[in-house]
Amino acid sequence: MNYKKIIKFFSILLFLWFSIHIIYTIIDGNKDEGKSADIAVILGTTVNTDGTLSKRLEKRLECGLKLYRDGRVKKIIVSGGLGKEGFLEGDKMKEYLIEKGIPDSLVIADNKGNNTTASVGNTILMKDSLHYNSVIVVSQYFHVTRTKMLFRKEGFENVSSISPDYSEYRDFYSLFREFFAYYYDRLK
Repeated sequence: MNYKKIIKFFSILLFLWFSIHIIYTIIDGNKDEGKSADIAVILGTTVNTDGTLSKRLEKRLECGLKLYRDGRVKKIIVSGGLGKEGFLEGDKMKEYLIEKGIPDSLVIADNKGNNTTASVGNTILMKDSLHYNSVIVVSQYFHVTRTKMLFRKEGFENVSSISPDYSEYRDFYSLFREFFAYYYDRLK
């Protein structure tokens, strides 16, 4: 048996799988189907050490704000955890949206969304109290495919997504990381 040929075959297969997944993630993450939903879920990311929002977080919030102003969502959940910088992401996100004119009663802060799985789980737990049947996930393009999969894994099918038109060099790393995170979350 020629082990080098077997290893080469499986290496090519893994590379193809990885490439197809990444291409799908980029296409899926960058499309906006124009759907409306009962609620948007904006996933958190870094709040700067001075309490200001990182550019990435601000762009996510601008995206959610546009959804609200365009009448595509009725309420917004902002989900994040306590960052190493010492700020609750959900509270900072809510503060931003209120300052931009969204009524306090329409923005729900989830400060226990320490990771994507927790944010999805917390959102599902609020379903009955918030009376929603559809969700638009707002995050970076590389992140939404996995987030939508997690919602569907929980039995929630009416989920779409939108991402801000904002990229950073670290997105290459994030795409790589999301490949492994997607299959880890899918199998657990």
